[in-house]
Amino acid sequence: MTSLPVDSFARDNLPPQEQWPHFDHSHSAYHYPARLNCVTRFIDRWIDEGKGEATAFITPEETLTYAEVARQTAQLAHVLVDDFGLVPGNRVMLRAANKPMMLIAYMAVIRAGGIAVGTMPLLRAKELSVIAEKAQISLALCDGKLEQELEAAKAVCPVLENIGWFNSDRSDALEVRMAKKPETFEPHDSAADDVCLIAFTSGTTGNPKGTVHFHRDLLAICDGFSAQVLKPQADDIFCGSPPLAFTFGLGGLALFPMHVGAASLLLEAASPDALLKAIETYRATICFTAPTAYRVMLGMLADYDISSLRQGVSAGEHLPKSTFEAVRDAMGVSLIDGLGSTELLHIFITSAGEKTRAGATGLVVPGYSACILDEAGNEAPRGTAGRLAVKGPTGCRYLADERQREYVQNGWNITGDTMLQDVDGYFWYKARSDDMIISAGYNISGPEVENALLTHEAVSECGVVGKPSEERGQIVQAFVVLNAGLTGDQAMVKTLQDHVKNSVAPYKYPREIVFRDSLPKTQTGKIQRFKLRDDQ
Repeated sequence: MTSLPVDSFARDNLPPQEQWPHFDHSHSAYHYPARLNCVTRFIDRWIDEGKGEATAFITPEETLTYAEVARQTAQLAHVLVDDFGLVPGNRVMLRAANKPMMLIAYMAVIRAGGIAVGTMPLLRAKELSVIAEKAQISLALCDGKLEQELEAAKAVCPVLENIGWFNSDRSDALEVRMAKKPETFEPHDSAADDVCLIAFTSGTTGNPKGTVHFHRDLLAICDGFSAQVLKPQADDIFCGSPPLAFTFGLGGLALFPMHVGAASLLLEAASPDALLKAIETYRATICFTAPTAYRVMLGMLADYDISSLRQGVSAGEHLPKSTFEAVRDAMGVSLIDGLGSTELLHIFITSAGEKTRAGATGLVVPGYSACILDEAGNEAPRGTAGRLAVKGPTGCRYLADERQREYVQNGWNITGDTMLQDVDGYFWYKARSDDMIISAGYNISGPEVENALLTHEAVSECGVVGKPSEERGQIVQAFVVLNAGLTGDQAMVKTLQDHVKNSVAPYKYPREIVFRDSLPKTQTGKIQRFKLRDDQ
């Protein structure tokens, strides 16, 4: 039975039950008790089993054991409740690079019955204010390095009332507050289907969607993809590049290692060369990153000893057969390819080991089912490309968003991927079904980049599409019509690129800008992006 939180906003703004996907918990891996605070599975169990001195987090500056993580999580939970007045159900925005305090904040919020809302460090004030308003977030915990954009968001977002700063020299910094608090905190008596996480994903219109997840969902991805495909052990050391605010990063660099009592190597900057150096230095065994990064790593291998690496996970964009084979031959690692989504929290189609077929995304994770639908919504014959539909122990619940009807149809999660399924059940990726651009593992909304360009006085019209890229999967390509009298030269390209970088998260900027006298349109005036793609 779901517990009644003091703040019921998230529960009240879930989609109507009839719009939920079909959730399947019949597989034995996904049986959970009715009362469950998931933090106890990630932290408390290791203390109870006498494994508190095992390493939990490693950074170039420090190493934390599970006992130290437990202590700091409890102290921060006290700060949240005692100093900031957090009550169960409150949403808390979290902002930091990949560092232990970011994960401790996730665990403390959930332990106290709150709802964690991670945000990427690169997000600008405009993007942060939209998230705060949509999720009605009154409290944020933020690294002092990221002060400027969050303060700017707070200035235009009345709902965001309080900010707790860490990694800061303020007299009331979180570390100062925590030092005065007890070292234990009884976890909130949550129900397994209480909300504990809202993960925001870019919409194709640029209007972000909040995906709502329960305590049991965070355990389901650990008992699913991690336990049944990745199969980590307590002596593994995880590393990778995805931000912890991405569910790909939250799972791969936090939940999966903590679920088995393993260690996570957290790097604030995880470029391909930094990852290789870290694998060599700390003898990391499992790496999570995008195909783009693995391709870049191939040209740097001679400078590093990565013999400790036994497994690589690739997700965020399609893994080409050529990249899979090159990594296997050069690194001695057969990458685990994975297809997941923020809506389903993590990977649901994958393959590993002897079941791997180069070029194929793979098979469904045990407990999930999937099929290919035609335009009429009927299951398509094997070997026919169509819309991917998935269901299982996790699924889409958008926070107060009409797009729920688009993503969930007849109980299926419609992921926005065009794929085909062969006669052996393997799924093969073809393309995205929408206007989402996937570049180096980042989801980028073309219309959002268009909106940023249109705020520059030089731009009359623009259309943004994804352009195939061997290095990044896709790049953001903009077709721009300038106002009369202006010249589309290299100086203008840089001006517009810098403008986008200053308007939205910098990774969204158009890496290529093509100037045109006009753009192709329908009779009703809509830009025909498919024609722009044809002109690439």
